[in-house]
Amino acid sequence: MKIADGNAVEIDYKLHLGDGKIVDESTADEPLTYIHGEGHIVPGLEAALEGMSPGEEKKVVVPPEEAYGDRDPDQVQEVERSVFPADMKLEAGMQLMAHGPEGESLPVSIREVKEDKVVVDLNHPLAGQTLHFDVKVRTVRQATEEEKTHGHVHGPDGHGHDHE
Repeated sequence: MKIADGNAVEIDYKLHLGDGKIVDESTADEPLTYIHGEGHIVPGLEAALEGMSPGEEKKVVVPPEEAYGDRDPDQVQEVERSVFPADMKLEAGMQLMAHGPEGESLPVSIREVKEDKVVVDLNHPLAGQTLHFDVKVRTVRQATEEEKTHGHVHGPDGHGHDHE
C-alpha cells in the first residue's frame, strides 16, 4: 500500500537544519504516526511522503514556507512578568508551552528577562529554518473510522484513551 490521504502512516525520521546535527528524531519504539492528508505534519514533508511504500527511504528538504513559515518580528513581544508564576525562575533561552485562545499549545521562547517585563518570542522555534529530514516508511494502512474521527492513529493495543 502506498501513502495516500486517509492512510495511517508510521515513519522513522531524523531532522537536521542542513549541518547534519540532529535536532529531532523518532526512536525505535516510538515512530512518528499520523493520518496522511490531515495536516498533522509540516506540509512539505507530507507532500514528499505521498506515494511512498513501506521500506522506502528518502531525504527531504523542506523550505520554511512549507514548514513553520518565516520568522515574524511581530511575534516577539514584551509581556508583564506577572503573567508567569511568581516562583518560576525565568532565563533567556528557556522554552515554555503556553495556551492559545482556543486552548492549543504554543511554544514560547524567553528572549530577555527584565525587572518587571519579559521579552517572549511566539514564533515556532523552527520558523525561518530549512528542514532536512531523513525518513523511512515503516507501515501504511487504511486509517479506521474511529482514528479519522479522533484525528490520530491508535496504537497496536487499540485506543490509548482512558474510558470508564
